[in-house]
Amino acid sequence: MAATSGQITVTTAGTEVQGPSVTGNGFFIRALSGNTGKVYVGNDGADAVSSTTGYELAAGDQVYIECGNLNLLWFDAATSGDKFSWLKADDGSI
Repeated sequence: MAATSGQITVTTAGTEVQGPSVTGNGFFIRALSGNTGKVYVGNDGADAVSSTTGYELAAGDQVYIECGNLNLLWFDAATSGDKFSWLKADDGSI
């Protein structure tokens, strides 16, 4: 069995990035340990996320989010170039 995973880079702080189209039952999302600032994940209901609407993660923090596609989530960062890693939870299809 192979796991599906990847990384998301927020090129410009304050400009959210949509997750890639990957279907699943849920995803583990981690702020990379080398990040220098806080990062934010979520969806404010208007297909966006920011420091005031997102779930805050410090470097190395992880969260599990149940959703059917990673593209339903948005990612932002306080520092340009900070990254997230993600791992698709097993839904029996990988």
